Amino acid sequence: MFRRLIPSLAALTALAGCAYPWTPPALPAATAPAPLASTPSEAREPVTILVSIDGFRPDYLNRGITPNLSRLAAGGATGQMRPSFPSKTFPNHWTLVTGVRPDRHGITANMIEDPSRPGEVFTMATDDPFWWNAAPPIWVAAEKAGIRTASMFWPGSVVAWGGARAAQWPHEITGGMRPSDWQAFSQQLPGDNRVRQVIDWLRRPAATRPRLITTYFDVVDTAGHGGGPNSERVNAAVAEVDRQIGDMVSELAALGQPANLIVVSDHGMAATSSERVVALDRIVPATDARIVEGGPYATFAPLPGREAATAAALLKSHPHMQCWRKAEIPARFHYGRNPRIPAFLCLAQDGWELMKTAPSAPFSRGNHGFDPTSESMRSLFIANGPAFIAGSTVKAFDNVAITPLLRTLLGLPADPRLDGTDAVFRPVLRRE
Repeated sequence: MFRRLIPSLAALTALAGCAYPWTPPALPAATAPAPLASTPSEAREPVTILVSIDGFRPDYLNRGITPNLSRLAAGGATGQMRPSFPSKTFPNHWTLVTGVRPDRHGITANMIEDPSRPGEVFTMATDDPFWWNAAPPIWVAAEKAGIRTASMFWPGSVVAWGGARAAQWPHEITGGMRPSDWQAFSQQLPGDNRVRQVIDWLRRPAATRPRLITTYFDVVDTAGHGGGPNSERVNAAVAEVDRQIGDMVSELAALGQPANLIVVSDHGMAATSSERVVALDRIVPATDARIVEGGPYATFAPLPGREAATAAALLKSHPHMQCWRKAEIPARFHYGRNPRIPAFLCLAQDGWELMKTAPSAPFSRGNHGFDPTSESMRSLFIANGPAFIAGSTVKAFDNVAITPLLRTLLGLPADPRLDGTDAVFRPVLRRE
C-alpha cells in the first residue's frame, strides 16, 4: 500500500496537449454505466486514464459486488496480469509507469538501502530523486512530446525526475520534471474526492486539459492487509471503489469526454496467519546477518566476516521457504543485478511469512510479496474505451507491457529500451 501521508496539495502548469492518434467511434451503451459520447458544444479528443486499485485481485470481480468494473470488463478488454518481483506496491507502481522491472528502475522494494549512501533508507515517504531516477516515467515522455499529464496520487509522481543514472537513459533533462498537475498523497483524502479532482481537470479548456491522467485507490489493499482477502472488510472496500469508478464513468459521460480507461492493480493478496510463520532468528543469528526486510520474502546483509556462516545457514533446505545468493536468484524473477538488492534473498511459500521472531500474539490477515506467478498475486487488468474491442480477452502478460500500451494510446513511438512491448494488446486494439 502507498502509506505516505502528506496533507499539502501542489500543482504545476505546462504545455498544451496534442491530438489523439485515433478518430474513434462512439462507445456502445453496454460498455459503461453511461455512454461516453461527445457533447454537441465540443467534440473532445479521447483522454487516457490509468487507474490503480492497490491490492485488487482479479477474482474479486467474481463476487457479485462490482457492477461497474464488471461492465467495463465485459465491454472492453480484460486479462490476467503478472506483477513484477517483488510483488510490492512501490516496485510495481514504478514498473507500471516506466515499463522496466525493479531490477532496472531501482525501486527494488518498499524499503531500500543503497551502498553508495550508507546510513540512508528509502521508505514509502521518500521523494529524493536519487532513488527514482534510473528510468523515466511515462509522464516525462509525454510532457516532452507536448502532451499534458496529471496525477491524482501515484507513487513517484511527486518526484522531480531529473534524468537517469543508467546509461540507457542519458541526462536529457536539466531540471526536475513532474506531471503538469499532481497532488501529494494523503490517505485521508476519500476516493470520491480523487474522482472529483480527475473530473475537474477534464473540465478545463482544451489548452490546459490533461491527455494522460493517473490516479490511485488504496482502500482495497488496506482492507486486505487488515482482514485478509476473503474478509468482509475487503468486500466493503471493493464495493466502495467500484462505486467510485462508476461515478467517474458517469461524470465522463456527462462531460462528453471520451476516455480510454486502463484499470489495473499492482499485485494481489494472500491470506496469512500466525500459524504460518518462519522465525528467522532460529535460522540466522543476529551475530551473523542483519535482516533488511521481512514478510513474504526476506533479505539479509551479512555482517563483516560472517558471509560464509550466513550462506551456510540460509542455502540449505528449509520448510516453507527457499533462499538464494542474489546472483543466483532464478532468472524468471528478473531480480538480483541491482546494487540495492541485499546479498541474500529468501522467498516464502505462498501464504507463509518470514518474521524476525515468532509472533507474540495470534493473527489472521493478508500480505503480498510472494512469487508473481502465484494465483494470489495476480493483478487486475481492464481496458475500456474507444481504442479497445468490446468483449475481448488479453492473454496473461507481465505488467511491463502497460507503459508500451500507454505510449501507443498517446501516439508516442515505441521505446526499445523498455522491458516489454504492446504486442499482447494488438489483437484487442481497434485500428481505425
